[in-house]
Amino acid sequence: MSISRLQDEVELRQAIEATGYHPALVSDAVASALGRESCVAYIVHQETTFDSQEVRRHVTVLALTHTRFVVAHADEHDGAPTTRVTATTEAVPLHQINSVVVSRTISDASTTAVDEVLLTIGWGGVSRIELDPAGCDDPNCESDHGYAGAVSSDDLQIRVAAAAEGREAVVRLLAFVDSLSAATSR
Repeated sequence: MSISRLQDEVELRQAIEATGYHPALVSDAVASALGRESCVAYIVHQETTFDSQEVRRHVTVLALTHTRFVVAHADEHDGAPTTRVTATTEAVPLHQINSVVVSRTISDASTTAVDEVLLTIGWGGVSRIELDPAGCDDPNCESDHGYAGAVSSDDLQIRVAAAAEGREAVVRLLAFVDSLSAATSR
């Protein structure tokens, strides 16, 4: 094991531990998915969502190796008498990534400081179909024109906002995007 790999692993584990969200489970899942490959870039994203009566926390770890894109996600599932936690990983060969969409938002047009980043990555694991009734321009037409729609691949989407996670989190996500873009352009 090289020194740089050890440092990367330590930094990644520290970032996972900083979330305070089942760090042993998440770290083990990520390490297992990485296998013997070195992590060249990563992002750890903790998200809190509010349901009608519950607050749910999630953590997502994106890790990039020289050959693969690794996604780890952990969720809590409430159930009597205890709360269960599931950590799921997926390792995608870089050549399978067919879409990296990055939306940057600035709140003040007089600056270049990005306040929010929305990263959408598609590799064909999940496809979404949106259908709408098709029609024609004739207002008196009563024919059935079927449906028109679009299929989109958006296997993963992460949003980071400076207002919620801090400016440093936005900068970290943009750095990860740079690494992912470089890796998938080969």
